[in-house]
Amino acid sequence: MRRLLAVAAGIALALAGIFVVAQPAQAASLAEVTNFGNNPSGLRMHIFVPDNVQAKPPILVAVHYCTGSGPAFYSGTEFASLAAQYGFIVVYPSATRSGQCFDVSSPQALTHNGGSDPVGIMSMVTYTEQHYNGDPGRVYVTGASSGAMMTNVLLGDYPDVFKAGAAFMGVPFGCFATTDGSSWNSQCSSGQRIYTPQQWGDMVRNAYPGYSGPRPRMQLWHGTTDTTLSYPNFGEEIKQWTNVLGVSQTPALTDTPRSGWTRTRYGSANVAPPVEGISISGVGHSLPLAGQAAMAIEFMGLNTQGPTPRPSSSSASPRPSSSSPSPSGPGGGTSACTATVSVNQWQGGFVVTVRVTAGSAAINSWTVGLTLPSGATATSSWNVTRSGNNWSNVSYNGHVNAGQFTEFGIQGTGTAGTLTPTCSAA
Repeated sequence: MRRLLAVAAGIALALAGIFVVAQPAQAASLAEVTNFGNNPSGLRMHIFVPDNVQAKPPILVAVHYCTGSGPAFYSGTEFASLAAQYGFIVVYPSATRSGQCFDVSSPQALTHNGGSDPVGIMSMVTYTEQHYNGDPGRVYVTGASSGAMMTNVLLGDYPDVFKAGAAFMGVPFGCFATTDGSSWNSQCSSGQRIYTPQQWGDMVRNAYPGYSGPRPRMQLWHGTTDTTLSYPNFGEEIKQWTNVLGVSQTPALTDTPRSGWTRTRYGSANVAPPVEGISISGVGHSLPLAGQAAMAIEFMGLNTQGPTPRPSSSSASPRPSSSSPSPSGPGGGTSACTATVSVNQWQGGFVVTVRVTAGSAAINSWTVGLTLPSGATATSSWNVTRSGNNWSNVSYNGHVNAGQFTEFGIQGTGTAGTLTPTCSAA
């Protein structure tokens, strides 16, 4: 326990210099929720609901580091300001045990509905769905250090709930497992637990025996000089989640989004691949840095495209697509809108990103006709409403200025194949 507290204190000191992010002026504020449901380990729950919350908002669970708290993670990271910008809800759990680390090591924590912290966090998600009209089809998780480890655990325990996660400085699911009641696994923290992709993948699959549905996508971040949760854990996480999602360990894309950063995408070169890893050269246990939260929510699909392109969607991130213009709507002989698609396909599943671009005049509403091939089934979607094979805008993204665009996403099972969308607008 002394070692655990010493490491936790070191994490807090390391993070103190980087978790200082000014929140935008906004009337909404963090609120504590009590009596939110089954809570076997006595976690606390705080929630941030922005003033411009979507009608059926996505939910992001943001999990703090050791010695931290939900309110500290709220005030020290950019997730709340991004929620205020895009209208999603953020849930901030707080660990209350000594050292304020989350349980990512007990057999109960590493089992679907097994008990401990994951069950309490799941109660927070359910409460948010029931009391704030949260969208059960768009639930995500992110975290730093102990929270990153919990991100791995939640995606393993509840693949039927979480659609994607972003883990800053974590370890693979099951890496911290202990059976002696302790909370710390030195072999894992030092990067000495090295297994095959199949072995790592089996740990995830064994957490929820019999589950055969789609698996959540994973984004992984790590600093190369991290000595608290050593850098080899980054590679082991990549081995684990590429195996779980059934994609090659050979990157489909390797690029440098910023100086000293190496980004690898697995299963697809597009902006929402099954697995993405971002290695930060010369940085220790001090993530997320400024701007990284925005990249995390882009990976999850929590941002809504506005008048200007997203800053991390650079020319280094190819977006192969097909498009079909629609002649309907205003514009005199030009299309009122066009729709293009990019498909991220992996074994047994896919994500389709659809971009709707206004023509020579602004549009106030749009509908994309898009038929999935036989055998492909949409399991969730975001920034859109569906009626059969027609996909229409929601309240906040119907208006698109001339020449600008918005995007929506579809996740599903099966093979998406080649898609040919049409677009109509008013």
